[in-house]
Amino acid sequence: MATHVLAIDQGTTSSRAIVFRDDISIAAIAQQEFPQHFPASGWVEHEPEDIWTSTVATCREAMTKAGVTPKDIAAIGITNQRETTVVWDRATGKAVHRAIVWQDRRTADICARLKADGHEPAIAAKTGLIVDPYFSGTKVAWILDHVPGARARALRGELMFGTVDCYLLWRLTGGKVHATDATNASRTLLFNIHTGQWDNELLDVLKVPRAMLPEVKDSSTHFGDSVAGLFGAPIAIRGIAGDQQAAVAGQACFAPGMIKSTYGTGCFALLNTGATPVASKNKLLTTIACQLNGQRTYALEGSIFVAGSAVQWLRDGLGLIRQASETGPLADRSDVTQSVYLVPAFVGMGAPYWNPNVRGALFGLTRNTGPAELAHAALESVCYQTFDLLAAMRADWPDTAAHTVLRVDGGMTASDWTMQRLADLLDAPVDRPVIQETTALGAAYLAGLSAGVFPEPSKFADNWRLERRFKPVMSAATRTRKLKGWAAAVRGVLASDEAG
Repeated sequence: MATHVLAIDQGTTSSRAIVFRDDISIAAIAQQEFPQHFPASGWVEHEPEDIWTSTVATCREAMTKAGVTPKDIAAIGITNQRETTVVWDRATGKAVHRAIVWQDRRTADICARLKADGHEPAIAAKTGLIVDPYFSGTKVAWILDHVPGARARALRGELMFGTVDCYLLWRLTGGKVHATDATNASRTLLFNIHTGQWDNELLDVLKVPRAMLPEVKDSSTHFGDSVAGLFGAPIAIRGIAGDQQAAVAGQACFAPGMIKSTYGTGCFALLNTGATPVASKNKLLTTIACQLNGQRTYALEGSIFVAGSAVQWLRDGLGLIRQASETGPLADRSDVTQSVYLVPAFVGMGAPYWNPNVRGALFGLTRNTGPAELAHAALESVCYQTFDLLAAMRADWPDTAAHTVLRVDGGMTASDWTMQRLADLLDAPVDRPVIQETTALGAAYLAGLSAGVFPEPSKFADNWRLERRFKPVMSAATRTRKLKGWAAAVRGVLASDEAG
């Protein structure tokens, strides 16, 4: 009997494949970075072929490292960068434009028009989202309007749209299956999260032809089989979820009130609200956390666009470090008498501000400010932004305890300095699990659940293990002072947009 699950974790800067055993231990990992394209200020693109080739290469490498063959793999699970948008030719499979990445802000004008025309209330009521360039719908519209002949071809049914999971599924199945899951569909501005259907009114508003859209399925179900030539024999694809929703499953946040926060390129905090979609009054998103057996579980989500990419900026933009692991020790050497704040609005600001026009800024610089203080400010900026998200969640969801335990995952959580500062500023415990690959684990779980390898959610939750709990030790006076400084810095950035 097949006792392994292959998880595809297709992220913003790299593709990874992880082979999990049936006891959720990791047999092998493979990872491959791929190029980022920045054709204009605030624009971010990927070459779809790079996404595809890196995915296949890492799957093959992980299987080889683990010493497994297709007969050992019970299922494939896919998790992905969610709002990144691909439009491709139905006949040839060739993309008509580079993938427009979730971080991309080129559709700010489209969003402004939608708001000016009064569409935002209806869009928010149906999708749980706000009108922002972040989401896929305006990206599709932009491609159709800017690629010569694309709109006419789409109307004739010649073009297909999908988020990255959908594109990979189509390629893995040799063009046989055009489908996505409810979590990814809920990030498009085109999907009604209450009815679980693509919405005709939203399609009309955004001018996206229905013929382009994939079928929407449960997050754990049989989507199709990979073609034999890819891995030596067909493998069933049985799980799909957007990366943040997959992390909810991987962190076993199955009960209402549980919160997880993932720190990758960006930071995303999700609060499970159960079977009830909660409309936010504090500019959070209402999204589908999972759909099993046709039953939807909802979440409140706060999205921060810049987390780990602030560390990348220190490394690649400023040349202050050679690798991310240097940042914590460097920050620890900073001058504690300085109060330097980085508001990393490199591509605008996400929740709870949602301003695509502002750009990043540093505050509190002195003649003595150097690399250590900048590292300190970059890491702390992620903690401050998380504080803003949790404050909004507590306001929207009264059942959230005043001192919530935050389950964390993602690359930045390897930094003890950052996790301790996070606990200090939140004034709440921060739990780091033994298995850090929670996004991939969530994808593996959804696939393994469908394949019969893993048990139902409540039993799976028993496997969650704590590696370390970070408890707050900062004084109330210091915390208050630092949070006031952050709030002033954010006001300064927002005022720059109003002035400009």
